[in-house]
Amino acid sequence: MTGTVWTGLDQLVSELADFYRDLHEHPELSLQEQRTAGLVANALRPLGFDVTEQVGGTGVVGVLRNGDGPVVLVRADLDALPVEEETGLTYASTARATDADGQEVPVMHACGHDMHTTCLLGAATLLSRDPGSWSGTLVVVFQPAEELGRGARDMVDDGLFRRFPTPDIVLGQHVGPLPAGTIGHASGSIMAAGDSAKVVLHGRGGHGSRPEATVDPVLMAAHVVTRLQGIVGREVPPSESAVVTVGRLQAGTKDNIIPDTAELGINVRTYSARTRTLVHEAIERIIRSEATASAAPRPPELEWTIAVPPLISDPNATETTVAAFAEHFGEQRLFPLPPLAASEDIGVLGEAAGAPMVFWFWGGLDADMVTAALRDGRFDQLPTNHSPRFAPVLEPTLTTGVETLVVAALTWLGKPVETLG
Repeated sequence: MTGTVWTGLDQLVSELADFYRDLHEHPELSLQEQRTAGLVANALRPLGFDVTEQVGGTGVVGVLRNGDGPVVLVRADLDALPVEEETGLTYASTARATDADGQEVPVMHACGHDMHTTCLLGAATLLSRDPGSWSGTLVVVFQPAEELGRGARDMVDDGLFRRFPTPDIVLGQHVGPLPAGTIGHASGSIMAAGDSAKVVLHGRGGHGSRPEATVDPVLMAAHVVTRLQGIVGREVPPSESAVVTVGRLQAGTKDNIIPDTAELGINVRTYSARTRTLVHEAIERIIRSEATASAAPRPPELEWTIAVPPLISDPNATETTVAAFAEHFGEQRLFPLPPLAASEDIGVLGEAAGAPMVFWFWGGLDADMVTAALRDGRFDQLPTNHSPRFAPVLEPTLTTGVETLVVAALTWLGKPVETLG
C-alpha cells in the first residue's frame, strides 16, 4: 500500500517513541488512567478530531468525519497492571498506586497497552494528515480497564453507540511475545471467553482440636477445588476446549483455629457459548453440592465478577484485512496463530455494535532473541505479557504497529457499507 499517507512517518515515529517512553514510565491502574487519558485527548485535538473524555470512566473517544463512507472504529486500551517492573530499561516504571482494595501496589505496563495507545495515536495522525486517501468516519476509542474485563462494557453502558457513530467494522490489535516486525493472525474464535467468580463457603468455626464441633470450610474448599478440576476432563466434550482455574483460596488466621469461612477465586476460559454455559452450571452445581454434603450452616455465596465474551475475528473481514497486510508487508512477515486461552474485552464492542470485528497480533520481542530461544528450546522462557520482564523493543515494534492500523483502516474506509455486513 503506497501513497501520501506515509509522508512524514519516520519523523512521526521518533516523536511517538518519546510519547511511548513517557507512558511506560508513568503507568496507571485500571479505572485510574486520568493522566494517560489527558495526554491522549490533548494529542488528538490538534489533529481535527472531535474529542470526548470520561466516556465509561476515563475513556477517550475521537471522531474524524471525512465525507461519505463507512464508520470504522479502531480501539486501543490504556490501563496497566499491579506488577513490579524488572526490565532494567532507563524508562522503567517505579510507580506505585493504591488499588481497589486500598493496598499500595507497584504499577507497570506489563501487557503492552502503552504500545497499543501510542500506535493508535500514530495511525490517527497519519490518517488525519491525508484525508484524500480515504472517505467515511474514523472513530478512535481509547478504552480504560481492559485488565478488569469491564472497560468496553463501561463505555457501551455510557452510551458509546448512542453518543457517537455506530461502526460498520471494529478493528484492534495486541502486541505480544512474537518477533518484532511480524504479524500473527487468526480467524473465527481466536481468544477465549474469560469469566471470574468469587465464592464464599460458610462453615462453623472452632478449635482445631475439636473438629467434630465445627463445620470445616477449609475441607469443604479443598473438595470443591478437586471436584472443579474434573469438569474439563469429564463434562466438556473432547472436541471443545476449556480451562478452569482456582487462582485464589483464602481461609483462616491460625493453624489451630477452624475458621467460619473460606473464599475461592475461580477463573474460566471457553471458546463457545454452549461450553461456557456448561462450565458455569457445573461450577455452581459442584459448589452447592459440596456445601450440602458438608452440612454447611448457610448456602455458599457465588458472584460472577468478570464476564468477557469470546473474541471472534470475522472470517470474511479478516481474510480481506490479512490480504491487505500481505500486500503491504509481504507474506514473509505474516503467520497464522492458533486460538489463545487469554481473553480480550474488545469483543464487547463488536457485539454491542452488531458489527464484524478484525483482531490481530504483532510482535514486540527482539527477533534474534526469539530465534535463539527457539533454537535452544527456551521459547517458554521468553518474557510474555504480564511478566515483570515484558517490554516491547521500540523498533520495529512501533513502526509496525502504526502501519498495521493504518493499512487495516484504509482497507475499509471508503468501501461501500454493504460490503462490511
